[in-house]
Amino acid sequence: MGNTILGILPTLHVILVHAMLTWPLISPEAILANSRATNIIIPDRTPQNDVLFDILPALVPILEKDNVRSFLRFFNENGRAMSWGFIITPETLNQIIVYNAVRCAKVVLVGDDPELHGFRANPNCMTRYGYFSLHRAADMFFVDMIELLLRHGASANLRTSGDLVPADLLPLHVAVENTSMHKYLEDSLNPSQQHVDCSQADINYILKLIHILCKIFLDTTRLLAKHTDDLLDELCKYIVDGQIVHTAVLLLSAQKQIRGLSSCNGCGSSKKEGFGTITNFVVDNITAIKMRQNRLEMEPLEVKKELLDVTLNLVHVIFKAGEALDVYIRSHPKDSLCHGSGPCGGL
Repeated sequence: MGNTILGILPTLHVILVHAMLTWPLISPEAILANSRATNIIIPDRTPQNDVLFDILPALVPILEKDNVRSFLRFFNENGRAMSWGFIITPETLNQIIVYNAVRCAKVVLVGDDPELHGFRANPNCMTRYGYFSLHRAADMFFVDMIELLLRHGASANLRTSGDLVPADLLPLHVAVENTSMHKYLEDSLNPSQQHVDCSQADINYILKLIHILCKIFLDTTRLLAKHTDDLLDELCKYIVDGQIVHTAVLLLSAQKQIRGLSSCNGCGSSKKEGFGTITNFVVDNITAIKMRQNRLEMEPLEVKKELLDVTLNLVHVIFKAGEALDVYIRSHPKDSLCHGSGPCGGL
């Protein structure tokens, strides 16, 4: 065996020498820059300086036009205000997203242009305000920007954190919340309709809610749902909280993913497809309320039970008609009233 090892060692030596001669050595700075640009960074440790905001009035017209050449010239002259710690600052990327400058965003995410001097943007670097790039793009309903960020490694499973933003929100939550606050929904759904007291009223409310949602832009929620882990868990949370509109938005926009899912942490370990799992979850909660009322002889928890009854009917309707509704929504994009209520969610 000794002879065998001695015979291998020269071969290994040749391989290593060849590698060192033919492969360019990477500097520690380049390794660090790549790490900073590709890893999840929480929290943002960029020094709190306002230099970027001082030059923002000159940058905004460039972003509004999404002019790549002008942006690169601007960065070449003002890079110190727009970069730190081997990456383009998250606030710079945030401003690019705010103005939906998709071409400029692609340039900074790739980082190949010489004017960037080796810097590039990290879509998974938290801003000083506690949210990530996908949260901002979701807040603005910018589908093309979301697609670009996802292609360049943005994670849809990072949550907000800190005192300056509502905590523990996924980008999906931001999109669902903004859709649920759509002015057309607020104007068309009478508040009293949310407290129904009979089955026919339940159905009327559900049908009207779905009819309105078919006219609202759902592409943002649909796209983010495709990339969100534990989708059924997030849906269960809306159901438990009695958020019927939020539940309807997620059910309708993410039904394709839901049909292919089998279980969730909060919904048990059912082997049914997603709608069956959700149905079982709602029924179990209704049963638990009835048992609690009977055992403790408490006042009937009618409000919570009614919300669950409405949710159960909602799940059934979208399960039966959802695919046809989805075809209608996708084939009538011009019927969408608008993209949503505008920036909200505290971002």
